[in-house]
Order: sequence, then C-alpha cells, then structure tokens
Amino acid sequence: MTKRFRQKFPPIYKLDLHGVQHGEVFNLVEDFVLKHQLSVPLKIITGNSDKMKKIVISVLVKHKFQYSDGDYYNRGYIDVLN
Repeated sequence: MTKRFRQKFPPIYKLDLHGVQHGEVFNLVEDFVLKHQLSVPLKIITGNSDKMKKIVISVLVKHKFQYSDGDYYNRGYIDVLN
C-alpha cells in the first residue's frame, strides 16, 4: 500500500463481536464507539444475531450516533456513521 493512499484514507476501526456473550456487548460497544468517535465511520461486526444487533443499536441510539444496518447481501454488520 502506498503512503499517499494511507494518508487520504485513514483506517476504519472495526469491532468483531463473534464469540462475545450478549451480557458483555453493551459495555464493549459503548467503550469502542466513545473511544473512536472522532474516527468515524466505524464498523461493528455482529453476525446474524438479532439480539446482538438490538443491543448494539441501543448503545448507538443512547449516544445519538447515526448508523446503517448492513446491506442486502450481508446483514451481519452495522456501520456507525457519525
């Protein structure tokens, strides 16, 4: 990867929740989004668990982040927009 490319496009921080128990998700996501809130967009990989997505979305709504819930082909992630 060229140096010029890295300067124009900073890395997208990701949090992978595969293997994390539902009881731990709220605090993990809250810490992650608050730590990296100046580096949006962020990506939170939830897998296909609806319960996991609801917990993540509740954190984002609590802190007034805008988000996008996956796409047509892959619904296993949430993008934090701002």
